[in-house]
Amino acid sequence: MVSIAGCTLPPSVLHNPSRRASDATAQAGVSHGSRGRRTGVRTIEVPAGAIEYDEAGAGPPVVLLHGLLMDHTVWDRVIALLPGGFRYIRPVLPLGAHRQAMKPGADLSLPGQVRLVADLLDALSLEDVTLVHSDWGGALFLTAYGLDQRVARQVILPCEAFGNFPPGLPGRMVTLAVRLPGGVQLAARQLRVGWLRRLPFMYGQMARRPVPDELIRRWTEPVLTSPGIRRDLVAYCRGRFDKAALTRDTEALAGFHGDVLVLWSPDNRVMPAAHGHRLAALMPRARYAEIPGAYVLSMLDEPAAVAHKMGEFLTSTPAATEPGQGQHRP
Repeated sequence: MVSIAGCTLPPSVLHNPSRRASDATAQAGVSHGSRGRRTGVRTIEVPAGAIEYDEAGAGPPVVLLHGLLMDHTVWDRVIALLPGGFRYIRPVLPLGAHRQAMKPGADLSLPGQVRLVADLLDALSLEDVTLVHSDWGGALFLTAYGLDQRVARQVILPCEAFGNFPPGLPGRMVTLAVRLPGGVQLAARQLRVGWLRRLPFMYGQMARRPVPDELIRRWTEPVLTSPGIRRDLVAYCRGRFDKAALTRDTEALAGFHGDVLVLWSPDNRVMPAAHGHRLAALMPRARYAEIPGAYVLSMLDEPAAVAHKMGEFLTSTPAATEPGQGQHRP
């Protein structure tokens, strides 16, 4: 069952990707290459609970994911610059900035979250998906789990991979916060203080440019106000992260035979530069490109460059699955 409450953005926002993010999020959608089709935030049920997602445009589906304590609005600056002719879907995963708590007892560990992404693609009946990864690398494991049969192409921005779960100083900070009484709320409040947010163990290594206050307030509001959201975040962060298994599951991408763009930011200090090259070398039809000067959240630091590279990939590689490509659920 799907519910919809959507609207379109005014042209002043559509043609100015650097405008304050709150302008975009306030109207719950972006009318980019959709050529006038109404867009907005919808809700769909999966076994773990209700998942919100933003949708715009028509054509082959492009699903853009996000990281921990973020939501779909991390893509607002890029989405208006992407080419028309595609159906852009931005789900809000239960990673701490979601607004609807999952069902009690839902498996929100890393393997559970990977299955949730597959369940979402199933629930939306998507075929030949271009799956876009950023920061959170869990969905890279769809191939290892045999759940990538709906995925035809992938775009991989700087994200967790191999044994880098949770990643760098920010990852260690989150790991500590979820194990301290009141730690999640304390960390969320600290993120709302600009000078604290720019420290290396907070967002200082995630984005080269300051992340707007409006985005941070939006992303942290759920964990500050909802015990259910805090429960979901803790359920994920307290899960087991076995580095040998994580590396093995990443290397399973060698079995993915669709086109792939690895769009890395070598100047970031959280997701190793070598990982971008390793990922590209794993997959037989992968290409490697860089966004110089950006950190992990390259869509915030260099939205025009990210949109340009992604647009080239989307329009120059086949969107449909070729015979024998991809995996199948057991």
